[in-house]
Amino acid sequence: MTTSYKRLDRDQAAVLLVDHQAGLLSLVRDAHPDAFKNNVLALADIAAYFELPTVLSTSFEDGPNGPIVPEIREKLPEAAFVPRPGQINAWDNEDFVQAVEATGRRQLIIAGVVTEVCVAFPALSAIEAGYEVFVVTDASGTLNEVTRHAAWDRMSSAGAQLTSWFAAAGELHRDWRNDVEGLGALFADHLPDYKNLMTSYAAHSTKE
Repeated sequence: MTTSYKRLDRDQAAVLLVDHQAGLLSLVRDAHPDAFKNNVLALADIAAYFELPTVLSTSFEDGPNGPIVPEIREKLPEAAFVPRPGQINAWDNEDFVQAVEATGRRQLIIAGVVTEVCVAFPALSAIEAGYEVFVVTDASGTLNEVTRHAAWDRMSSAGAQLTSWFAAAGELHRDWRNDVEGLGALFADHLPDYKNLMTSYAAHSTKE
């Protein structure tokens, strides 16, 4: 089945970061810990760079899940924050849904831990509620590749689009001429090899 190309629009998109908590991060086994955290923080930087309304949420912080990764809140100090007392599916929490609705956006960029629960459940619920959902696969983590692919299949079958933080940034930016240095610096901060490109670009620009 083919569908039309529905691309991210910076004027229609909001970011949902669900349960990136210190305890839950220890469950992520389908990506290297340092690489995974880098991807999550890259998505947070994208939300800040494009000034996308963002909702952060945690589940049962007082239990083993632990607090939200502090760097996320540092990067997004104005983001709505919804600490859920126990609901596993964030969409079951009225404050979370109200925070999403308050963004006024119909495209939701979602990432979280773990993929088949904290991402899939609200993603499926949001689709059912009429939202366009974009799942950032490399900023979402889980126990192993088997559960990851099962979650991806479940969400994509329901209509979610799977993407990466790098692809999402490119789709939101649309045209390099909008801001070469700004987006290039963001990429360079999270992709060491991209620093080479920006260094080369800077040297070339200086010569001109």
